[in-house]
Amino acid sequence: MNNTQKRSNFSGKLGFVLAAAGSAVGLGNMWRFPYLAAKHGGGIFLLVYLILAVTFGFGLMITEIAIGRKTGLSAIEAYGKLNKKFKFLGYLSAIVPIIILPYYCVIGGWVMKYFGVFVSGAGHKAAADGFFGGFVSKASEPLLWFALFLGLTALVVLLGVDKGIEKVSKIMMPVLVLLSIGIAVFSMTRPGAMEGVKYYILPDFENFSVVTVLSAMGQLFYSMSLAMGIMITYGSYMKKDVNLESSVRHIEIFDTGIAFLAGLMIIPPLFSSAATPEQLDGLLKSGPSLMFVSLPKVFDGMTGVTGDIIGSVFFLLVIFAALTSSISLMEAIVSIIHDKFHIGRKACCFVTLGISIILGVPSSLGFGVLSFINPLGTAGGSILDFFDFVSNNILMPIVALLTCILVGYVIKTKTVSDEVELNGKFKGKKLFEVVVKYIAPVCIVAILVFSVLDVFFKLS
Repeated sequence: MNNTQKRSNFSGKLGFVLAAAGSAVGLGNMWRFPYLAAKHGGGIFLLVYLILAVTFGFGLMITEIAIGRKTGLSAIEAYGKLNKKFKFLGYLSAIVPIIILPYYCVIGGWVMKYFGVFVSGAGHKAAADGFFGGFVSKASEPLLWFALFLGLTALVVLLGVDKGIEKVSKIMMPVLVLLSIGIAVFSMTRPGAMEGVKYYILPDFENFSVVTVLSAMGQLFYSMSLAMGIMITYGSYMKKDVNLESSVRHIEIFDTGIAFLAGLMIIPPLFSSAATPEQLDGLLKSGPSLMFVSLPKVFDGMTGVTGDIIGSVFFLLVIFAALTSSISLMEAIVSIIHDKFHIGRKACCFVTLGISIILGVPSSLGFGVLSFINPLGTAGGSILDFFDFVSNNILMPIVALLTCILVGYVIKTKTVSDEVELNGKFKGKKLFEVVVKYIAPVCIVAILVFSVLDVFFKLS
């Protein structure tokens, strides 16, 4: 019996799409996309992102899922099966989720803390100056929230592919969509919010720049779970009779739709709460702190208990989104360990849990007792920032670039096309070939160079 036959499978197309979409929909959509859109011109960033998602993103995602289904293996073994000279790429891609999962769960713990604050009716505390900095600089409390979030993630993964990941995704994803629509509608009806809707939806080409394009491309990796080994792993659980191309299109619709709704949830209220143009400009450019520092102030400015209610629902939504992604990150690592060492699923889960604790603890303490450790040197940042830089700015672009070279010029695009065409005509075949062979490699090199320079010279 071969490895493909022994692997678990999603029950069908719906289970696969919801699980893969759940992987793609996470903090990248709810936290990162809105602050990038706010910072880089709103509508023009949204337009550039949408164009890249249906071209650049489509080409890379269909490549990874097809590799997974064709080989029936996780990333660490799949590349070597396609070409022995590229076996090293499997190890390189395996490092990415191992680095990301621990610090991702640290941030997930922060989200759970904020949910607890708002649901207890104390949202005004989260809006106070210095609340976020005071919380993350503590030793024990952030670690407890980190452990809780990591534990919930491990519990789902322990239950397996069909009984755990698929079932949770079938519940969480519809709830996530409904909550997103509800909060977005509420946000747009706030006094003065329509100016924010216009800023977010209508492109202003005066705000267009190379930085806008590169930031949108970088967001695609973070948002769509590309170059992390996740989509290869999920592809290996995909049945041969499921239409691969239409599944990818549905995943893209879910992912981009939630990102779009996240922008509608977060950007319009900034316009309704800002008293002056200067204050509005500060909110729009607040960057990564938008969710944890600026947004609680917006909720606090709402009448009566409305802010606590909306804040509670919003952070519950973000918890759901973060969990679906952390589950996929852990599943990718579990699958990698299983394929490499052929040990049981439970043992793989506990090994992954141990690795996550070892790397997650310093990521959490890096804002307090370990704040003196600055791996990026003069570029600044914490231990968590360093892990984020290595995984997102260095490893992911390199993995994606080498994958394009492997598929485009070594094993040829026909290898992927043939896998896609097991279920009918590959409608996007020409687009896929052009993207993987020509467009994606150039774009990825640009992302890699820009990302490194941005850390040290603050180009954005």
